[in-house]
Amino acid sequence: MQFGVYTFVETERDPKTGRPIHVDRSLAETMEEIELADRVGLDVFALGEHHRPDYAVSAPAVALAYAAARTKTIRLSSAVTVLSSDDPVRVYQQFATLDLLSGGRAEIMAGRGSFIESFPLFGYNLDEYDDLFAEKLDLLLKVRASERIEWSGRLRPPIDNLGVYPRALQDPLPVWIAVGGTPQSVARAGMLGLPLALAIIGGEPARFAPIANLYREAARRAGHDPASLALGINGHGFLADTAREAAAAFFEPYAETMSRIGRERGWPGLTRDQFEAGRAPRGHLTVGTPAEAIAKILAQHEIFGHQRYLMQMRVGLMPHKAIMRSIELLGTVVAPAVKQALADKAKAKA
Repeated sequence: MQFGVYTFVETERDPKTGRPIHVDRSLAETMEEIELADRVGLDVFALGEHHRPDYAVSAPAVALAYAAARTKTIRLSSAVTVLSSDDPVRVYQQFATLDLLSGGRAEIMAGRGSFIESFPLFGYNLDEYDDLFAEKLDLLLKVRASERIEWSGRLRPPIDNLGVYPRALQDPLPVWIAVGGTPQSVARAGMLGLPLALAIIGGEPARFAPIANLYREAARRAGHDPASLALGINGHGFLADTAREAAAAFFEPYAETMSRIGRERGWPGLTRDQFEAGRAPRGHLTVGTPAEAIAKILAQHEIFGHQRYLMQMRVGLMPHKAIMRSIELLGTVVAPAVKQALADKAKAKA
């Protein structure tokens, strides 16, 4: 199993105006976190794309290119690229450039996005939300597959036998489909034979088992070997040396963020009881000690049989030092223990 971290790079905001401040510091700390993740042997680091004041990264490929120069082996991904409101040709070019600069470590995690600010910003109609993603994914995959493109669609001007450059070092450049559980998106990933990143940010993970089954069944019906397709689980988590320390550090920033976003969408605020339910063995939050994280990840592997696990440690404003310790524990304690347990299990079955 691969292990990694993803972040949306929350910004500090002026308490009076709400405007983002010290964005340069937020980005600098994120680069230090990526460097540490690389040093402790984590496999992936991913940056989200957002177009709102509470997040610092609107151009993941640019930030990841800077990280590429400061790292050696870690894979560098978006989480996600909001493909519906971007141009697939430019997305490919940007990540192909990142791939060349990093020595073949770039990935695209394509999704429809959980926020809508990019649609009016770039002049797209939200009524075409699903159609935009489907059409642009089709173009991205054609660009990835061939140097010269002959393509036409309904929502973008056609391409008449034109070349797209530079070409990525990896062939093909990895493209994951990121979903929150929408069956249509899950089935699409399976039918196309693309790896799937499933975000579980609420409820019991076991309830998402049918989603994994749908993905693999859609792949099988489309003629793909489900065993050859990677499934990743993305979720909220934070590690510390004691469970009490982890919960104390994570709860307030997490509750503030989830409650604020909830208010935007008409949801009630997050309570302490809900937080503790999420931290329970069957809950979605991997917040606690390394031993607790190991047990929870192995239990989820029994459900999903996934090949990748990414943890979003910073949900709200959290101290950089605490995030660095959490990354260290994930890379040096949790990941090796889970990988060894899975290897021992596979050996025992052989």
